[in-house]
Amino acid sequence: MDRASVEMRVLRVLRPIVITVLAVITLFPFLYMLLLSVRPIEELLQHPGRLWLGPSEWTLRTYREVLTPTEDGGQGFLRLLTNSAIVSVAATLLTLLVSIPGAYAVARLRFFGRRQVHFLFLAVYLFPSILLAIPLFVLFTRLGLRGSLGGLTLVYIAQTVPVSIYMLRNYLTTIPASLEEAAAVDGSGRLQTLRKVVLPLAAPAVMANALYVFMIAWNEFLFALLFLVEDRADWTVSLGLAQLSGGIEVSKTVLMAGSVVLTLPILIIFFAAERLLTEGLTAGADKG
Repeated sequence: MDRASVEMRVLRVLRPIVITVLAVITLFPFLYMLLLSVRPIEELLQHPGRLWLGPSEWTLRTYREVLTPTEDGGQGFLRLLTNSAIVSVAATLLTLLVSIPGAYAVARLRFFGRRQVHFLFLAVYLFPSILLAIPLFVLFTRLGLRGSLGGLTLVYIAQTVPVSIYMLRNYLTTIPASLEEAAAVDGSGRLQTLRKVVLPLAAPAVMANALYVFMIAWNEFLFALLFLVEDRADWTVSLGLAQLSGGIEVSKTVLMAGSVVLTLPILIIFFAAERLLTEGLTAGADKG
C-alpha cells in the first residue's frame, strides 16, 4: 500500500469526524440559546445546569413578552424588527444601486487614476468606525438627520459602498470581455450590456454582497446607538437587545428569546438565498 492510498483512507475516516465536530461547535451555542429561550424561568433557577427539556415543558411566554408592545408591558421588539428591516433593506438596495455601476466602471472603463481609485476604496477601512463616529455625529446633527432612520441608512451606505465596489470589481473582471463585445456588435449600449449580460453572470456576487450589506446593517450597534438613542420608537433590534442585556429586571430567558429574534431573520434569509449564490454562473452567456 503506497502513501497516497494511506492518506486517502485516513482522510476518508477523518472527514466525517471533523465535519461533525465543527457542526457541533458551530450549532451548539445557537441550540443552547434556543433551548434557554423556551425554558420557564422558574425551572431554570431550580435546575440551571439542565440542558434539555421535553417539548411538554416548553413555553412561549418569553417570546410573547419580547414581541408585545411596550404599552402593553412587553419589550416592543416587533416595532424594533420593523425599524431594522426598513434600514437594512434600504441600505442594501441603495448600496447595490451605487456599487454595481461603480464596480463595472472600475473593472471595464479606462480613466485617469483608475488604479488609485480602486485601492482608495479599501483605504476607507484603515480607519476604525470609532474615529468616524464623532464627525458623523456632529455633521448629521447640524443637518438635522440625527435621530432618523434615514440618516442611519446613509451612514450604513457610506460604510458598505467602498467594500462592495471592491468585491464586485474583483468578480466582474473574471467575466470575459468577449461577451460584452458581442453585445456591442448586436447594438447594445453600456447600460443594456450591464443589465442583460453582466448582471445575470454576476448574480452570485451581487447576492453575496447583498447578504453582506444586509447583515452589517442588521447587526450594527455603534452608529445606531449614537443616532437613535434619544427616541426608543426609532430603535433598531440591536439596541433593544442591548437594553435587555443591561437590565437586571429582565430574565435571561427573555434575553435569549430576544437573541433568537435577532438571529433568526439572518438565518432565514441566508438559507433562502443559498441557491441564488450558486445560480447565474452561466446565465446570459451567448450560446454557440
